[in-house]
This record gives sequence, C-alpha cells and structure tokens, in this order.
Amino acid sequence: MRTDPELALEALIEGNRRYASSQTVHPDRGAERRAALSEKQEPFATIVGCADSRVPAEFVFDRGLGDLFVVRTAGHVVDEAVLATIEFGAIELGVPLILVLVHEGCGAVEAALSASEGAEVSDHAQPLIKAIMPAVEDTKSLAGDPLDNAVRANIELTLDRLGRSESLAPMINTGTIKIVGGLYYLDTGVISLTA
Repeated sequence: MRTDPELALEALIEGNRRYASSQTVHPDRGAERRAALSEKQEPFATIVGCADSRVPAEFVFDRGLGDLFVVRTAGHVVDEAVLATIEFGAIELGVPLILVLVHEGCGAVEAALSASEGAEVSDHAQPLIKAIMPAVEDTKSLAGDPLDNAVRANIELTLDRLGRSESLAPMINTGTIKIVGGLYYLDTGVISLTA
C-alpha cells in the first residue's frame, strides 16, 4: 500500500479504532498475502515502538503482513542502528510515515526515573537509561505524575532525534514523509496522537 503520509496516518488510526473496539478485520494475514510478499515489501508506515509485549504494532493497528516496518526497543530508544533502520525504511522502501509508539507506564522510562532518584541500575540497562535520562531531567520540575510526564517527554525526545537526522530532515521538510508520536493506553487499546 503506497500512499502519502496523511493517508497512511488515517489507515493507522482507523486500524486502531477497530482494534480498540474489538472489531478487527485482520487484513493481509493469509497465505495469498504471504506469497505476494515473497519478492518484495512495501510497508506504508514505520512504527518505532517499545519492546513491551503488550503493544505489538500489527495487532494494535489491525494490520497484516507487509503493512508495517517495525522497530522496537525498550523505551523506544533510538541508537545508531535503530536510526539507520528507520532511515532505510524511508529511503529504500519509500515508507511515508514514521509513528513513534509509546505506551503509558513504560518500564524503561520508570527505570530511568528511579535511577535519577538514586536507584541502582544493572549494567545491561545503562544504555537505555542514558538515552532516556534527558526526558526525565526535562520534566523534574513539572507538576503532575512524574512517570507520565517523562513518558511524554521521551516521545518528544525521540521525535526530535528523528527530525534532526540528516537523511530524514529534507524528506520531512518537503512533506515526503511525516513523523508523529502516539501514546498507547494499555487498558483501552486506544492510541492518542501526541504530535
């Protein structure tokens, strides 16, 4: 499904509505679709999401094989490999939409928040904490729920990182691609666009 960024976003929103209302149609998941994709892929959206097992992109957007180009890391951290993957989707595959999919109560963000308050962090989590910490620091003085504030700031941090990509920025400026954020609510399955 080759399309422009706005139509791609509409397709994602409509799929999420179906999912959240338990009216999924499970498109493009059969043997015929699998065979059609054996030669090449043409995803219409890149989803940059958290590795949390409760937020599988194809499910929450009610999409099928070949529809989405998905990159998942804890806390949707964008390192060099993730950025290169996202750029590949935009440049080589022509994906017109990048959606940063975050979920409420993100454990990686919560770990960064705890680390900022002096909690010990295991060695394997250090790169994640380091990447998320600017979002935590930016929200320290805000009123409201500290975790929710940091989760939302982490969306903005990721959007900013992608927007500064030397490869993506010109495509954003010409409208060839669009980058948006979305916050997933675990209890309802609803995704609310944030940017």
